[in-house]
Amino acid sequence: MDVLTLDGLSVDFLTGEGRIRAVDNVSFSVPRNRTVALVGESGSGKTVISQTIMGLLPEKAQVSGGRVLFRENEAAQTVDIAALDRKGAAMRAIRGNRIAIIFQEPMTSLSPLHTIGDQIGEAAELHRGVSAQEARELTREMLRLVRFPDPARALDSYAFELSGGLRQRAMIAMAMICRPALLIADEPTTALDVTIQAEILKLIKDVQAELQMSTLLITHDFGVVANMADEVVVIYHGRIMERGSAASLFANPRHDYLKALLNAVPRFGMEEGERLVPIRPIEPHAEGFLKQGRSERACAVGQPLMSMTDVTKRFTTRKGGFLGGGTRTVLALDNINLTVKRGECLGLVGESGSGKTTAAKAILRAIEINEGAIRYDCGNGPVDVASMQGADLLEYRRRVQLIFQDPFSSLNPRMTVNELLMEPLVIHKVGTPEERAERVRELMRLVGLDPRFLRRYPHSFSGGQRQRIGIARALALNPEFILCDEPTSALDVSVQAQILNLLRDLKKELGLTYLFVSHNLAVVDYIAERLAVMCRGRVVEVGSTRDVVDNPLHPYTRALLASVPEPDLNAPLDFAALEAGRASEPDLWPEPFRIVDGVRPVLVEMEKGHFVCAPGLVGDGTPLSMEAAQ
Repeated sequence: MDVLTLDGLSVDFLTGEGRIRAVDNVSFSVPRNRTVALVGESGSGKTVISQTIMGLLPEKAQVSGGRVLFRENEAAQTVDIAALDRKGAAMRAIRGNRIAIIFQEPMTSLSPLHTIGDQIGEAAELHRGVSAQEARELTREMLRLVRFPDPARALDSYAFELSGGLRQRAMIAMAMICRPALLIADEPTTALDVTIQAEILKLIKDVQAELQMSTLLITHDFGVVANMADEVVVIYHGRIMERGSAASLFANPRHDYLKALLNAVPRFGMEEGERLVPIRPIEPHAEGFLKQGRSERACAVGQPLMSMTDVTKRFTTRKGGFLGGGTRTVLALDNINLTVKRGECLGLVGESGSGKTTAAKAILRAIEINEGAIRYDCGNGPVDVASMQGADLLEYRRRVQLIFQDPFSSLNPRMTVNELLMEPLVIHKVGTPEERAERVRELMRLVGLDPRFLRRYPHSFSGGQRQRIGIARALALNPEFILCDEPTSALDVSVQAQILNLLRDLKKELGLTYLFVSHNLAVVDYIAERLAVMCRGRVVEVGSTRDVVDNPLHPYTRALLASVPEPDLNAPLDFAALEAGRASEPDLWPEPFRIVDGVRPVLVEMEKGHFVCAPGLVGDGTPLSMEAAQ
């Protein structure tokens, strides 16, 4: 039996420029207790379809054709959702009750003013007619079902007190409390770490099995599709390009668009020199001021450009309410030792909260460190960054730039692209107004954007285009060292491939050095020559990317690698092993990797250039054997 059937659905948006068709004659079904993945790039119409099913289309949108048939069980009547009044009682009885949705971004989907218990319980009170006390008991039970560590305490917690993974669990609990017949999961793991993503995917599968519900999974990640979907529907510009079972589509993709999407996914074991194939490639060609480069470079290729020695950073946070309650200290960086060589890309990976972004901010001197030293070679030997002042600090900040994670919030919406790219040139008093204008045009051409777009504002660009504007802004001062803070985590796979190739080409063309921060080892495997793995503020493994990926020594590194969903039906995630691993708990690591309070982390060279954090050395201080490490 099919719980949901879309029959020739078409949706139009009425704009000042006329009627725009967002969904064009789409037909597919979601069978009972099965998962159907709706796959496509941003702007392909996936979310508009989910809004139509939920009766949440904006006022300027209208269903111009087709039907959306919903039948929750064999005894129920079939309802055409497209024909219902979106604000009527019949639609309200279905929305959130019989059809539930998990949104992409849990932080903006949860109210910051209400407790988690009140928000989840509200759905039960509204749709199941229970009392407030009964709703609270149902909420506690649902939080237990979605594996909250302390369900009773979570009832009185607020969204800002929870991690990203726990917020998403709360969203799942809210969606599940009425035991719906259909769950719509709209990019439920896009913003999450690979380990948390694996937990959420397992959770959705477990809840689906217990409640016997159907799932419409909206995603652009083929690794997620391979591990979750029974059937796949591929959509592009509002039209279905291909559909069928997951097995048939992965084994024999027929449409060129599906083949292109699969070729854009980074995967382990790619050949030396092999490139991702984006749907819309960019060919950067440096010219003018970018090609000329600096008159003097910091140091020779392969020599240390930046080094962190025993760097420690503590944050002090307030406990309790506004009237006090004491403070607590969080150790964000614990004796970090890291070196970036000129001309290389060093990947820095780990879960959220592992200290990756804190390390990048410390290098930029955006935050002050408590202990240790960060040194940078500006051409006359390593200099302590903390001692730089005045003109020296200004010059350092011209040499070192940052590409932000979120292309949406990192660009000022009140400034045109011309003003955004011109701003660093004005601040650093670079060139005449005419020279600045020519530099800005060069930057646009370099990242594959038309200089005619300079008068536009950020909101008129797609996510991938905004990230390219962010890259152009980072290159405005012709830096030599760029910190890339999760620059592709919010992007579709096709746009991600475009940005990764662009960064690789710019590195080669301009002689750049990168510190590439990410939580996705498959992405880092593609772009980085060396790899450093962080957990709980410590570097636990360092080595060439090939060595670390092919022969991970630390249990945390192995867990990260095992958590990356691959676009291959023959390489499924081992959910049971991931759940049992508890790999991010240093006190649960096996010897010799276990770290306890008061014991300083030690990096041991287990093989040439391959270091692992193993405080448990033998008595005379010599490294353990490889067999013992594994």
